[in-house]
Amino acid sequence: MNVREVITAHLYDQACLISRQVCTAKPQQKDLTMRLDDILTSRWLGFPAMLGLLALVFWLTISGANHPSELLANFFAWLKPYIRQTLYYLSAPNWLEQLLMEGVYCTLTWVVSVMLPPMAIFFPIFAFLEDLGYLPRVAFNLDRLFQKAGGHGKQALCMCMGFGCNAAGVTACRIIESRRERLLAILTNVFVPCNGRFPTLIALSALFFGSGAAEGHLTAAVGIVVSLVIFGILISLLTTWLLSRSLLAGNSSTFALEMPPYRLPRMGQLLWYSLRDRTLRVLGRAVCVAAPAGALIWLTAHLHWQDRSLLALLAALLDPVARQLGLDGYIAVAFILGLPANEIVLPIMLMGYLATGTLIEPGSLSDLRHLLQAQGWTWLTALCTMLFSLLHYPCATTLLTIRRETGSRHWTLLAALLPLAIAGTVCFIVNHTVRYLANC
Repeated sequence: MNVREVITAHLYDQACLISRQVCTAKPQQKDLTMRLDDILTSRWLGFPAMLGLLALVFWLTISGANHPSELLANFFAWLKPYIRQTLYYLSAPNWLEQLLMEGVYCTLTWVVSVMLPPMAIFFPIFAFLEDLGYLPRVAFNLDRLFQKAGGHGKQALCMCMGFGCNAAGVTACRIIESRRERLLAILTNVFVPCNGRFPTLIALSALFFGSGAAEGHLTAAVGIVVSLVIFGILISLLTTWLLSRSLLAGNSSTFALEMPPYRLPRMGQLLWYSLRDRTLRVLGRAVCVAAPAGALIWLTAHLHWQDRSLLALLAALLDPVARQLGLDGYIAVAFILGLPANEIVLPIMLMGYLATGTLIEPGSLSDLRHLLQAQGWTWLTALCTMLFSLLHYPCATTLLTIRRETGSRHWTLLAALLPLAIAGTVCFIVNHTVRYLANC
């Protein structure tokens, strides 16, 4: 404990002593906030309530995304012939038409069809809980765990910010005074899924564990996403514990958290800002990067060297290592090319598969499941891909933010390599354990 904390604790004790000697307080009647906090921050009910709310959020998201996804897919399929006809009237060369329609258009329509509906449902619900004042309660519930792991209690607040954007979560670590504890919070913030990774987790979970919501598998899909979020928090705590006893050893400091009262959000304002600042921003980033990425990947899929496309050569080069992690070469290529933004990993992956000669129209979630299954995907492939997406290195924006906040290339390099090593190790263990048990 440093001098500042000793002085603060002494002043607080003196103030309590004087208050007890000169003040007589009447029994306070509990208001709504205090009654809710008795449940939501309770030692015994706080965590079950938190997990229940998290499961409800994902249940609403997964169950509500499939039908809008099909409507969007049908709309884009209806629109495609008109765009081809327009290009024909403009006398566009055949290679340009193929590049635009099979490269750019297919990628963009897949992005919008698959990613927009889950985001349009998830982000407003998350914003509702944020405006309601629940997130500080989550930080309060997790504070004790971070203290035991050797971190600072404010790390829980930074982690909550990371659910929106890891770059924002890293910037929020400025509220931690101790450099050692601030570095712990920065290096472990990536293990909570951000806006860019949630669509991939939700989409793959819905495809392979809730493929049929109509068949009663929806609960399994929701359970998988909730389990992944909890697993990410546990990895964050474990990594904090390991770092606080090795590279960043030291004593933990204390802090006080003031709980804001609960307040009912303004729904119109919430929906507007959620749509503009989160859904459209994330989708816009995905579209802006996916369009040139679609064109680039289409080119690499049609430029050949020794009778093999460049994309196939790169995927084949990475395939042996990726197979050990439960992935394949195209998934590995997607994660490498997706460094600028996590939102584009799934679109790049799809484009890689589409460019192998199985070009199909943009479709619904069930069409996407059939496409992935045709490429050899199983539930184990989906699980390893979700685990790798959850735990791998942060996006380029977050890495640049870490470089700015730490002022060190070494800590930035560690922030990229440490999650990559953890993601690879976890996927390797899960892949080989499941295969071993399946062969027993």
